[in-house]
Amino acid sequence: MKQCWRWFGPQDTVALQDLHMVGVEGIVTALHHIAPGTAWPDAEIAKRQDMLAQAGFAWDVVESLPVSEAIKTQSPDAAAHIAAYKESLAALARRGVETICYNFMPILDWTRTTLRAPQPHGGTAMQFNLQDFSVFDLHILARQGAAEDYSEDQRTAAAAQFAGMSDAERKALQDNIVAGLPGANDTWTVEDVRAQLRSYARITPERLRQNLIDFLAEVVPLAERLGLRLCCHPDDPPFGLLGLPRVMSTTGDYATVLDAVASPSNGATLCTGSLGVRADFDAPEFVRRLGDRIHFAHLRNTKRLSADPERPDFFEAAHLEGDTDMVGTIRALMAEERRRMAEGRRDWQIPMRPDHGQELLNDRQAKSMPGYPLIGRMRGLAELRGIMAALG
Repeated sequence: MKQCWRWFGPQDTVALQDLHMVGVEGIVTALHHIAPGTAWPDAEIAKRQDMLAQAGFAWDVVESLPVSEAIKTQSPDAAAHIAAYKESLAALARRGVETICYNFMPILDWTRTTLRAPQPHGGTAMQFNLQDFSVFDLHILARQGAAEDYSEDQRTAAAAQFAGMSDAERKALQDNIVAGLPGANDTWTVEDVRAQLRSYARITPERLRQNLIDFLAEVVPLAERLGLRLCCHPDDPPFGLLGLPRVMSTTGDYATVLDAVASPSNGATLCTGSLGVRADFDAPEFVRRLGDRIHFAHLRNTKRLSADPERPDFFEAAHLEGDTDMVGTIRALMAEERRRMAEGRRDWQIPMRPDHGQELLNDRQAKSMPGYPLIGRMRGLAELRGIMAALG
């Protein structure tokens, strides 16, 4: 697999030039300063490519070209936003950038309640805690109908926790959830979330899945003509929050969507950490079943902290220490690469990246983006590289 690294642009705390010392082979990045629903100009794509080239890298994967809320809900602006999406695809193709990751998560792209939970080794990791989230949902957001999503014991515990929190603690929890984590499509306020929730009031999981299929039916034929590979990132976490539907949380979800728009350009981003939060997820089986459509891999690990089968608490574990069988997953991905090579596929090599590293050593003072520290990810990449070398 091609060993890549996510870089957030000029504001990233990690210098591009330093990544050669880490052993990085390719870069995953995006034009985060351009709002969803707006076409990416050729000049901005070229500017980012030139920046990478000056440091000795190519732009291997776009992560992500965001799908706007208007497209997800099929609101009146959807047609214009799809047209802009197609313009962006064409502009990326003109510059030779072929792999484009996106997601179809409603409103909140990915959700954690604690960004720096202390770990026994002295570092920190991101964490999701359902009780903390219920405090936000019931008492900060005060979402209509939220009480139906929690048991009486959970509601009682949330009320007690909220009453004992300072204003600063409440604000920190709110910011962790809605202010926008790295790579999120949008940054919201509580008022924004309330407004967006109204737009999903009548959208069922079936309707959202059909909206995704409708979107792909529009853009995939163009992507195929242009030689592009689109790959959908799974829901993170892979269960419903805020009463919103989820449609890319299981292997079955992926099979349904990939079958609905049958094209080599309609593919998957395998994120072992997101899908691995589910106790019933089998990452090697995902690869064996859908491997020919995997265009990108996020290799990270999560560890469940509660036995709740529907909405477990979890944290971002070290890459080889969580619930996902990372060795088995990499073995399956490398077998898929060999199969592609035997077929003569030009895209036989799957780009991968370490994801959501823990903050270790100097990371704790570096003020890096949550989930994207230098040393924690470098440790993860080294461990993943070791597995690939052993299996190779």
